Amino acid sequence: MFKTKIKTIVLAASAIIMAIGLITFPEDAFEASIRGLNMWWEIVFPSLLPFFIISELLIGFGVVKFIGVILEPIMRPLFKVPGVGGFVLAMGMASGFPSGAKYTARMRQEKQLSRIEAERLVSFTNYSSPLFMFGAVSVGFFHNSSLGIMLALSHYLGNICVGLMMRFYGKDEEKLNSYHKKTPSIKTALQQMHRTRMNEKRPLGKLLGDAVLSSIHTLLMIGGFIILFSVINKLLFHMNITTFLAQGVIIVLHTLHFPEELSIAFISGLSEITLGSQMTSGIEQATLMQKAIVTSFILGFSGFSIQAQVASILAETDIRFSPFFFARIVHGFLAAAFTFILWKPIYEKIGLNGQPSNSNPVFMMNDNGIHLYEKMMDYGPLITIAFLTLYLFIGFKRNLVH
Repeated sequence: MFKTKIKTIVLAASAIIMAIGLITFPEDAFEASIRGLNMWWEIVFPSLLPFFIISELLIGFGVVKFIGVILEPIMRPLFKVPGVGGFVLAMGMASGFPSGAKYTARMRQEKQLSRIEAERLVSFTNYSSPLFMFGAVSVGFFHNSSLGIMLALSHYLGNICVGLMMRFYGKDEEKLNSYHKKTPSIKTALQQMHRTRMNEKRPLGKLLGDAVLSSIHTLLMIGGFIILFSVINKLLFHMNITTFLAQGVIIVLHTLHFPEELSIAFISGLSEITLGSQMTSGIEQATLMQKAIVTSFILGFSGFSIQAQVASILAETDIRFSPFFFARIVHGFLAAAFTFILWKPIYEKIGLNGQPSNSNPVFMMNDNGIHLYEKMMDYGPLITIAFLTLYLFIGFKRNLVH
């Protein structure tokens, strides 16, 4: 009872402080809101929407069941999750956060995961997308595309290690599993896929419409959180709360022989990764390795903005948020550690630091890949407006039918 009262007071006080900040700094809050909105409709919406829609169709057509049967002998021994976790892992790596949480929640709603398995899975399928790490952070902020290889390698290795650690999570709560190691059968996988498709009673048009509506609904929620935390981050800075919190970080930075100028960027990154990464890239007093280590931690921790999005998605299920939050802290430290450990053997000795800053990694070298991020910013708003119009049209038409 006492804890609930304290929580009520803290939440109410936080809301009052934010309201005072909005009244005191209306122009700064407006600029931050516009910045968050631009980020959402230029990058986030057009980059995530195709993955969300396709994933819904893959689930409806039974392809996910097929993947689950094939990957069961791999995902179960390594991460102690069903084979469908392989689908969530792959889609999370390709599309970035909070996709892993969305797909995990969907698999839990489909009863393909137990609660413990879902909590394990969501903990290590929270990835920053390659587009963001290479396009926004490496090229946009650091003007060094080679750095993206270092950040991506540390990010992915850290998350895989989190998955291997989380396999031990919840073993006391988990019921005995009837899984037996066996060779995956294509025939069994195809049978499962066909059975799932036959159980899907919605016609193709209805399935496609539901996929669009569900995906856009999730993206609207994500956009709200991006704008909200963009404003909160700006207000905390102008109210000197960020500076106050940074004093504690300075002590840790001095211990690591990092410049104290990184403290403000670090605190900002704990709230919102884009601003934190951008501020970190501009600290002239820090070496590139030091800035890469801090950025790796920020990307691994994901920021409270991303975590709030995940919490909102998980709230629709019985999946607990605390394991995910713990995993983000661990991922942040592991990603930073991998950046430090691999910096000399990978970035320096292999010669990534000698690559011209306007070049790109081999797997991004194609006619459109070099300027993919810039093109996304040019055409992203048009894609967003088009699909929002489609969203309104489908919703209006269905309301007329009902």
